[in-house]
Amino acid sequence: MGMSLDGFIARPDGRVDWMETRDTFPDGVAMDKGAVAAYLAAIDCYVMGSRTYEVALGFARSGAGWAYGEKPVYVLTSRTLDRARESVSFHAGDLAAFLGTLRARHRNIWIAGGPSLAADCLRLGLADEISYSVLPVLIGEGVPFFDRLGRDVPLHLLEAKAWRNGIVALRYEVQR
Repeated sequence: MGMSLDGFIARPDGRVDWMETRDTFPDGVAMDKGAVAAYLAAIDCYVMGSRTYEVALGFARSGAGWAYGEKPVYVLTSRTLDRARESVSFHAGDLAAFLGTLRARHRNIWIAGGPSLAADCLRLGLADEISYSVLPVLIGEGVPFFDRLGRDVPLHLLEAKAWRNGIVALRYEVQR
């Protein structure tokens, strides 16, 4: 997930036009396509909310491509949505039970988005790690990265990496 420095993943209307960074940080790490490909190859499946799915469809329709390749994508929704690809399926119901079913089939489940989904996973103790990238922009208002957690969630920093484009990638282990 990418977020602005002030903690938002989208503008109030859902737009993410601010995600293109023009910043340059010469001391940062260059993005290596091979490393990115290896990282993505380690993901077994993606789980996302319906709004995140609709944003992904918008990117695909605009020519930016489908970010999830041929990996299984599970969309959590009670709405009827277009199934844009064979790899997409829809689920409604108990989140913990569903993720338990997925864990039996998939080792590395990536929760790809949605502040409510992220908060639910943390509240229910279903998340092992949090990985996100902070973009060098303040947008002032919008959709927060985490939606009302209702409690503290202690974390342990596993990795921090500054990229040449000014983005900082952070990876935390969720402490139990």
